Amino acid sequence: MDIKGKIDEIVAKIKSDKTLAEKFKKDPVKAIESLIGMDLPDDKIKQLADGVKAKLAADDAGGLLGKVKKLF
Repeated sequence: MDIKGKIDEIVAKIKSDKTLAEKFKKDPVKAIESLIGMDLPDDKIKQLADGVKAKLAADDAGGLLGKVKKLF
């Protein structure tokens, strides 16, 4: 499994679906399990969830930085 590709795919789905985003906020492991359709050990899903959280945070920070740059 291409982990980076899977993280990018999950992030795109979360960003495009507010219901899924809320589900991810409440229980990231369950949300990812429902998305990937695979039964993996929770520690592997947790690693994916951590990667998705990091990517979402980085994307949010990048978007915020872009908005700040436009002010100057």
